[in-house]
Amino acid sequence: MTYPEFWLRYLRAHSRPATRGVHYMGSILALAALAIGVGSLDWRWLLAAPVIGYGFAWTAHLAIEGNRPETFGHPLWSVVSDFRMLGLWATGRLAPHLSRAGQAGDSR
Repeated sequence: MTYPEFWLRYLRAHSRPATRGVHYMGSILALAALAIGVGSLDWRWLLAAPVIGYGFAWTAHLAIEGNRPETFGHPLWSVVSDFRMLGLWATGRLAPHLSRAGQAGDSR
């Protein structure tokens, strides 16, 4: 599987706006924890960052989407895709990607 193929599969696994929203919150909070950890030189924040990010994402998959997180099959591509999805959403450019993945509709 190539990354472009994975990207479409990743978006299909995040078909519900609520799932994506919980992912965005987790990613933003994980980035904040990283920034706090680096800024304060407190390693506990650095350890908390992935727990926060994955905690939000996995909860969304189990409670909202009802599927298995892509992290287990492709951990690196999954992290890259989490932040790619966040960046595209934040810049208002996610909709065409969702459309290509067959997820037309709400681009939140």
